[in-house]
Amino acid sequence: MDAFPSDIEIASKAKPEPIVSIAAKLGLGEEDIDLYGSAKAKVHLDTLQKKGRGTGKLVLVSAITPTASGAGKTTATIGLTQGLAKLGENVCCAVREPSLGPIFGIKGGAAGGGYSQIIPMEDINLHFTGDMHAITAANNLLATAIDNHLHWGNKLRIDPRTVSFRRVMDMNDRSMRDIIIGLGGRTQGVPRETGFDITAASEIMAILALAIDMEDLKTRMNNIFIGLTYDREEVLAGELGVTGAMAMLLKDAIKPNLVQTLEGNPAFVHCGPFANIAHGCNSILATKMAVSFADWAITEAGFGFDLGAEKFFDIKCQYGKLCPSLVVLVVTCRALKMHGGVKKKDLNKPNVLALAQGLPNMEKHLENIGKFGLPAVVCVNKFEYDSEAELNLVLERCRELGVAAAVGDGFARGGAGMEELAGLVVENAKDCCGTFKPLYDWNDTVENKIEIIAKRIYGAEHLDFTTLAKKDLKMIKRLGYDKLPVCIAKTQKSLSDNPRLLGRPKDFVVTVREIEISAGAGFLVPITGDIMRMPGLPSTPAAANMDVDDEGNVTGLF
Repeated sequence: MDAFPSDIEIASKAKPEPIVSIAAKLGLGEEDIDLYGSAKAKVHLDTLQKKGRGTGKLVLVSAITPTASGAGKTTATIGLTQGLAKLGENVCCAVREPSLGPIFGIKGGAAGGGYSQIIPMEDINLHFTGDMHAITAANNLLATAIDNHLHWGNKLRIDPRTVSFRRVMDMNDRSMRDIIIGLGGRTQGVPRETGFDITAASEIMAILALAIDMEDLKTRMNNIFIGLTYDREEVLAGELGVTGAMAMLLKDAIKPNLVQTLEGNPAFVHCGPFANIAHGCNSILATKMAVSFADWAITEAGFGFDLGAEKFFDIKCQYGKLCPSLVVLVVTCRALKMHGGVKKKDLNKPNVLALAQGLPNMEKHLENIGKFGLPAVVCVNKFEYDSEAELNLVLERCRELGVAAAVGDGFARGGAGMEELAGLVVENAKDCCGTFKPLYDWNDTVENKIEIIAKRIYGAEHLDFTTLAKKDLKMIKRLGYDKLPVCIAKTQKSLSDNPRLLGRPKDFVVTVREIEISAGAGFLVPITGDIMRMPGLPSTPAAANMDVDDEGNVTGLF
């Protein structure tokens, strides 16, 4: 049997439609877009007011707790989009932009896979339209302004020990996590401890993803919490006078990017905050455009439902006034076997018993979907080594639970492999938008908001706040940030805050170590477990297998 072609081989053989033709499918003309070559474009923000219909059904694709390689949510999102189109539906998807860190590291890109990809794949996974670089530059302009202010007399009386805003880069670099700057004498600045985060984990990324227009973007950046004065009063970014310049750097990045699937369906790719640190969704603007210009808008939320989807509903939908109609939960036999105790090296081997033991993880995520008042459809994302017995066991359990389910074979067959799932989505998403409800009230106390998520979504028995977290709670209330929603930073490897607790753990305690203020983004970040904002590269990074020839043809990119 011939080897299945790589993602880049499949993508390189595709003949994309002109992007102006893709825009026309959404009712947009050349006057509504900025061309980035023939296959990419940015959509003007005013098209929402001029041409938006706002009638599309919004479907969220999320997943059970995945393996380290992911569950294939993006592939399922794109495949479902193609499957709906094959049924004759007017559909558009909205997904996140990839970060270079995972691309050159181990996890790979975020343009889908197999025959359910968005193209041009190599552009999307690399520099694309420059959004990541713009976000990095805007972030580091503010970081530079902070240190420049300290150097030139510190008129605001900022206590350097309290500065929480860090520099970023869009690359995995563990050596830059914690650094000391300003060494070398008086002319080199004020020495202090700081570090680098990855761009996708930055507050500027979260802000861009949640901003509804340029004015909102500027307001959010003005409200970024920098630190405290020596008198313990807050200092905001707006006081440093550079947020106008930051907005200038982001003037194009705020416009959603329009591309297409392998089968010529419109796709927005815009913003990429990580879900284990930030809110794990593409931009409000891109999602609103998908909802406004198509009858069906398919989007995703990163990692498992406990992370990205919860934040999608409780943060993004509230700020964006979005009304979802249905959740597609992506399930893989590999992940279920992992939760059943199978080691990574054996996940490709059939093991019906282990899979059955891992099913409680899926059941917990399905229960969580119901807590938001939404119906669910399960997509059993098919992998090459899945046995029929394993796939049938998952489908049978879904039938017992009364949940519609279908095997999704979008990776190998594109839209044709997702038609059954697409039919279930159409059948179950009708007239259900009005049932959606968020999990908590923003006006509740910070402690209660965290506890509701930890107990109802994660399944925790108890919540513990460290001494530092308790001090943070007092400061948050004193500064008036206690009515913000919470965006919990937690491992993606478990429903708990302990990555070793697989399956459906019970009787565990979630420990909140500290709580950061992301006032610009508009949420608080309770940090649980050992969360890092700057990943490292593996012993053999994916970058070691990548190359480009004299004609510009890329190889080794998945």
